Amino acid sequence: MSPFAGVAALGMLCTRNYRPIEISNVLCVLCRSVERPTAEEQSAVSVRVIAPEEAQLWSDISARGWSHEHPELRDFLLDLGGTSVAREESLCFLAEYNGKPGAAGVLCIHDGVALFGGSATVPELRRRGLQAALLHKRMCYAFDHGCDLAMMVAQPGSDSQRNAERKGFRIAYTRTKWRLCSSL
Repeated sequence: MSPFAGVAALGMLCTRNYRPIEISNVLCVLCRSVERPTAEEQSAVSVRVIAPEEAQLWSDISARGWSHEHPELRDFLLDLGGTSVAREESLCFLAEYNGKPGAAGVLCIHDGVALFGGSATVPELRRRGLQAALLHKRMCYAFDHGCDLAMMVAQPGSDSQRNAERKGFRIAYTRTKWRLCSSL
């Protein structure tokens, strides 16, 4: 739900026992068409679309990155990774630092829209430019495949949002996800 719905609508959800469970920013490259990014030189970081036989590696890197703060979700995230790899129109990218796999990301393309999703970096390789390189490579891929709109979702004020804004994404809107809580 957009916060533009107003305080009255948010209050009504609360009185009906709904509670907010997520606040996120939807970022888009809206002000201009997707453009081919300029070349970036990072000799230690390489990014590529995975080969079919690398599905388990990609799922493991993704799950390790996402489950660092919530290890109880690791099995679920491994299953989700398998779904991401098998999904049609979904490309899985792997970023490596000095040849060591360290970050995973997804790019879904449909009717000229590129959806950037599922990006995570393993804890020991954070702050080395892997996410920036993943964004760059996926933007190049989107451009090369005729996309004229790119979008992603990030937590407000997060490293992901800052990385996206450095790559030309801007906040289109902020949304809140709600869940119906059971009666006590």
